[in-house]
Amino acid sequence: MARPAEQERLTASGREVAISNPEKVLFPEAHLTKLDLAQYYLSVADGALRAAGGRPNVLVRYPNGIDGEYFYQKRAPSSRPPWIDVVALKFPSGRTAEEVVPQDAAALLWMANLACLELHPHPVRDDDLDHPDELRVDLDPVPGVSWEQIREVARAVRGVLNDLHLVGWPKTSGSRGMHIYIRIERRWTFNQARRAALALAREVERRAPGLATSKWWKEERHGVFIDYNQNAKDRTIAAAYSVRPKPDARVSAPLTWDEIDEAAPEDFTMLTMPARFAAIGDRHRDIDAHPCSLEGLLELSARQEAEGLGDAPWPPHYRKQPGEPARVQPSRRRTPVHPLVEIGRSRDKDAVLAGLGRWKARHPDAAAHLEPADVLVDAMRGRFSTWTRIRINLQHVPEALRPGQEPLDPDDMPDDWAGVSHADWPRRRPSRSRKES
Repeated sequence: MARPAEQERLTASGREVAISNPEKVLFPEAHLTKLDLAQYYLSVADGALRAAGGRPNVLVRYPNGIDGEYFYQKRAPSSRPPWIDVVALKFPSGRTAEEVVPQDAAALLWMANLACLELHPHPVRDDDLDHPDELRVDLDPVPGVSWEQIREVARAVRGVLNDLHLVGWPKTSGSRGMHIYIRIERRWTFNQARRAALALAREVERRAPGLATSKWWKEERHGVFIDYNQNAKDRTIAAAYSVRPKPDARVSAPLTWDEIDEAAPEDFTMLTMPARFAAIGDRHRDIDAHPCSLEGLLELSARQEAEGLGDAPWPPHYRKQPGEPARVQPSRRRTPVHPLVEIGRSRDKDAVLAGLGRWKARHPDAAAHLEPADVLVDAMRGRFSTWTRIRINLQHVPEALRPGQEPLDPDDMPDDWAGVSHADWPRRRPSRSRKES
């Protein structure tokens, strides 16, 4: 246990919460500590709880700060205080886990003490885990896309929402993109909500084809990707007021539609948001007063399907869904759509980026033809760990200059099964062909 000198005790919601190792630096460049994180969440607790409270949350923990390793923790720690609420979720894999449900400011302090920078709530309330009350529109720009283009796509989203009598609530993601949330009535399933989000993404793409895309595979994207799969069950994204692992300690900032024309992601940090919140309160304070119907989007989805636009790919860890197209990356099809080479894999993102630098040094003529969106940096989540993969799309490189696939540099993808004995591995049924051979 930490000695008294190594603790700071903060009071919230009538509870005293100990912040251990309060001077632990989480943001070296901004010189912000774990105590600063706790005090930040205390200062915006009303808004943060409106966004993440009463919902199961994945704990995204950075015990050694943003420059150290981080991990996603679905299961609530067994050593939690008795006043921390949890709820049992069942995931698409069939497994279950008790996740933390923050109900008050004291719970936010307890999460901050675990070095949880980000609030990652599911789009459901803890009293009904099968019916989302939130549709999430995630505007995810490909490399090289400007903030102004994201603004233009957000305006296109607003146009579709207005036509369908839906109320959207925009916010910066705290990273490079933008999120737009729609409160919805709790009478649709996750599959219906995802299908509605796909219909919305396709309609925005139809109205702004040069700016936005609904294409799932990275090598097919351009401009701003509207990530409809964020509405699949078990997906979470950073909530409003969530702190993000950026050097300047940016936060996800709720905005009004009028603010989109002037606001920029870097305007909102752990240092600037408390004063904004104290001055104007929560820009999304009325979000719960406007639950909307998905009927219009589902009717749009039915029309799109009648025109030949069926389902789109699901995330890779989901089981193959009825009506889903072939889940094969374009670059891995028998006749690849795009010429891709993989550079490296590692738990250390900087190591993979260094490998990319070495590749460019070996192939300067090819590198000179690359556009920002041609470098595909994938954040991969394994069973127990996270890692980074980098691929290069050679579509803009003349064929004569295209290098072939080389040994990965680096090639140290974490082994999630290390230390697990063969006896512990799940047994697979033999395939029909093996049985008949």
